[in-house]
Amino acid sequence: MRPIILGVFAAFFFAFTFIINRSMELEGGNWIWSASLRYFFMVPFLLLLVMGRKKLKPLIYEMRNNPKAWLLWSTVGFGLFYGPICFSAAYAPGWLIASTWQITIISGSLLAPLFLETVMTEKGPVQVKGKVPLKGMALSMIIILGIIFMQVEHAATLSLNEMILGVVPVIIASFAYPLGNRKMMDVCGGRIDVFQRVLGMTIASLPLWIVLAIYGLFTVGPPSIGQSVQSGLVAVTSGVIATILFFQATDLVRGNMQKLGTVEATQSLEVLFAVSGELLLLKAAFPTVISWTGMFFVMAGMVLHSYTSHKGDIPNRKNVSA
Repeated sequence: MRPIILGVFAAFFFAFTFIINRSMELEGGNWIWSASLRYFFMVPFLLLLVMGRKKLKPLIYEMRNNPKAWLLWSTVGFGLFYGPICFSAAYAPGWLIASTWQITIISGSLLAPLFLETVMTEKGPVQVKGKVPLKGMALSMIIILGIIFMQVEHAATLSLNEMILGVVPVIIASFAYPLGNRKMMDVCGGRIDVFQRVLGMTIASLPLWIVLAIYGLFTVGPPSIGQSVQSGLVAVTSGVIATILFFQATDLVRGNMQKLGTVEATQSLEVLFAVSGELLLLKAAFPTVISWTGMFFVMAGMVLHSYTSHKGDIPNRKNVSA
């Protein structure tokens, strides 16, 4: 029961990303600062965490050994993930972005052929190219159906241009996030833990955020105090607290694929938390029956996809990069 509770709390804190980003946009804050300030604020928190665990030196050693890979895949995994998420907040409500973001489970499956898997055979372990899980993809169509429900209704109040700008960036982010993180797992090879890797990727992505911040300084001016405070809240809630809670939950059930799938499925609750937060804090319009139906399909698809994919796992097969 404890892993599930931790997973629910993680989903709660992850939802702050969508709520606060939308709040900053509604208050006139520019997406450039919403994106870059989060990672600037994350560095000191993660640095203290890793230093407290006395694991900073091994991280520095790893980053020095392969700086180009760290820079490239951190920019993809963090930069092409969070930049588009913040950009889309200017054109769509947070709950819609949170719902569309669930498509990442499909994006991650489509990326499987780019990575190697270790399969145990009679001759021993053999590395083979990953395959797209067709059965899981079929179930993922439930998620697509839910997203279509929500997008169709939302399209009635937005222009085609606004619809594209509010949704397409989220789809790009849904591919960039798993791609960057899985590639970094390959680069690290299990030599550092999750906290070290998140700090390393945050630091390695800083050049992008610095360039973006300089551009923002000359084009839209400096961020307001309010936006800076809210960006700090996102960094703490989603960047630090939610990540720690979620990985602690998965660590408690590692080795048990069924329970791991249950913990992962709790993240579909981000949609409900995002809706509730926008209704309470931002006085957003109450979603209609069609939107609620779409959200139900998204969450149901997440649960079924996670359950089925882990139920089919076998002990002697593992993805070396996931």
